Amino acid sequence: MDKVDIIVIGAGAVGLAIGAAVADKDKELYILEKEEVYGQGTSSRNSEVIHAGIYYPSNTLKADLCVKANPMIYDICEKNKVPYKRCGKLIVANGEAEVKQLEGIIKHAQSIGARDLEMIDKDRIHELEPNVKADAAILSPTTGIMDAHGLMDHYHREARRKAGSDPVVLDTEVTGIKQTKDGYIVEMISGGEPFEIQSQVVINSAGLYADKIAAMTGIDIDKEGYRIHWSKGEYFSLTGKPPAEMLIYPPPPQDAASLGIHSVPDLTGRLKFGPNAFYVDDINYAVESEKEPFWRDVVKYFPTVKLEDLHPEMSGIRAKLQGPGDPVRDFVIRHEEDKGLPGFINLVGIESPGLTSSPAIAEMVAGMVKEYMD
Repeated sequence: MDKVDIIVIGAGAVGLAIGAAVADKDKELYILEKEEVYGQGTSSRNSEVIHAGIYYPSNTLKADLCVKANPMIYDICEKNKVPYKRCGKLIVANGEAEVKQLEGIIKHAQSIGARDLEMIDKDRIHELEPNVKADAAILSPTTGIMDAHGLMDHYHREARRKAGSDPVVLDTEVTGIKQTKDGYIVEMISGGEPFEIQSQVVINSAGLYADKIAAMTGIDIDKEGYRIHWSKGEYFSLTGKPPAEMLIYPPPPQDAASLGIHSVPDLTGRLKFGPNAFYVDDINYAVESEKEPFWRDVVKYFPTVKLEDLHPEMSGIRAKLQGPGDPVRDFVIRHEEDKGLPGFINLVGIESPGLTSSPAIAEMVAGMVKEYMD
């Protein structure tokens, strides 16, 4: 049986970032991915936004890691030729109630460290984005967009460079985890064949399936609050000239299921709107929602957009720890030593802002690995 030092389960953006952070020529590393190409799940089906860390509750990993990672992401993109655009973002308000909501949002965002935020009036909004209808807005100049695939390619190159060989093993699905006195035996089907590898450290970064991986170690995922609920979000693209270059967001809905249907420019100059948010029981990426409810949300702040200009574009699925009607939950990122699982590190419920937070998450996990292995 092969023996390695570290196994990372899942080669999405976070798994690849962790792989790049822990890779070392003196340590044998595998990053296992069940698909035939890395980053095929949530990492490649999202808005590709570089978040500023505006909405997340105080003293949470979501808030702390996003605020920390925002400048890290720009630095990574700039130094490694990952395409990005610091386009900025407006969170817009129409009517007194929404303006009051924005005042609460900016006060909270500043308290958790989000940078360079500014409340602006209707005239300034018109200067920045003349086609946007709003009475007031929060301007976030550190929000932007990036090429998520380019970021993952960078993490993959870094992991390969630091490891001295390619640690990513594709078409490999983990089917079981058995604890031993020397770590863990990870059972898998690789290229259609059963296989086992022993590893001192196992890092669960399996995204939509992270709860199932956690359960393989004997953790009671319901008792620990690790069960994942799949939340689907769909996007509609716009034909014709985009009415704005910045990201335009409404105030977030009170149910906190999403940040609301917003405009999402991409790096080619196209524009899409989304995502909505609803819970699903299976993975299905077809866009099934009616476009009229989408359009009704969009015309509140883009009155020139016509219903016939919207077309089904794409969808993604998030790994949420909260179910329907539940309060927002934080990321789970923890070394499960206190559960009798030394060397097993869980990442569960890594949804937005996971892509933005990926370098800070990787740094945190690498610290846990170093502390355990040293």
